[in-house]
Amino acid sequence: MRPLLLISAIVFAGCVTPSIPIPPPDPARMEFHLTGDVNNHAASFAYPPDVNYVAAVVFVYNRDLGLGIIQDANPDGSVGPTPGVKAELGHQMVISFEREDQTVSTCIRLREGAQSSTDYCGP
Repeated sequence: MRPLLLISAIVFAGCVTPSIPIPPPDPARMEFHLTGDVNNHAASFAYPPDVNYVAAVVFVYNRDLGLGIIQDANPDGSVGPTPGVKAELGHQMVISFEREDQTVSTCIRLREGAQSSTDYCGP
C-alpha cells in the first residue's frame, strides 16, 4: 500500500507547476490626479502598459477611508485613468493587481502626479 501512496504523491507533485510571481506595481510608474475641493477630493489612478498585468483585475483602495474601486486592466496591461476614489493628499492608497492565482500590492502615501518610490504606507 505504501508504494502506491508514494507513486501517487510523485505523480500528483509532477502535475503542479509553480507559477512565476509577478512583480508588485512600481510606485514610480503610478500617476494619481486629484479633482474637487479641499477636503473633498477624488483621486484617479493610471499605470502605463505592463505585460505582467495583462488580464489583471485592479484594486485602488484608500486605506484611510475604507473606500476603493475595482477595474479590469486594459488589454496591454495599462490602467486608467480610473474613476476617482475619495482621497486627500497623504492618504494611504493600496494598489493591487490580481491575476489568476496571484495578487500583488503596493501601498503609497498619496501625492499629486507621479508617486514616490520611497514614501510607502506606515504601520
